[in-house]
Amino acid sequence: MHRVFIDYINSKISTPLKPEEEQLLLQTFVQKKLRKRQYLLQEGDVCRFAGFIVKGAFKQYTVDKTGKESILGLYLENWWVGDRESFMIGTPSPYFIEAVEEVEMLIVSREDFIDKLSRQPFITEMIKVLTEKQSFNLIKRIQAAQTLSAEERYQDFQKKYPEFLQRFPQHIIASYLGMTKETLSRIRAGAARK
Repeated sequence: MHRVFIDYINSKISTPLKPEEEQLLLQTFVQKKLRKRQYLLQEGDVCRFAGFIVKGAFKQYTVDKTGKESILGLYLENWWVGDRESFMIGTPSPYFIEAVEEVEMLIVSREDFIDKLSRQPFITEMIKVLTEKQSFNLIKRIQAAQTLSAEERYQDFQKKYPEFLQRFPQHIIASYLGMTKETLSRIRAGAARK
């Protein structure tokens, strides 16, 4: 499990990890397994762990006063998961993060991250790369939500994340795309006829 993680980090930084840096990661990241429907984080809790997904899938969502879920994030293997603001600042999270499949992951505690990792140059570089990518993707997602039709949003999603269509139920994908499951079903049926 750790080898996958080390290889992932090496793919995001300019210089491969040194043996002592690998050892530091092995000491600070621990293995964790979650069952399907088990929470990594619940609304109102402080995010005390950040995780790297080795196997499985998560959804991140909020719940409104009527009990309706709004999916904000979907995560698979080789993705990071957690509430970054809550993790770094220690504020209560407005999000639920729930396993959609059985999950195997590596987690680091907030304390270990701050005390042992946050000032490591390889971590700083990796965070910079990931933050830029996340920022670009967020801007594209907002732009798509404001300017694309439901069908165009689905087609864009299908091109960018084809594996998500195999791993997440239709109602989760619909919520993520900001549409009803009936609209998504109609779009998919229309695409199948073409």
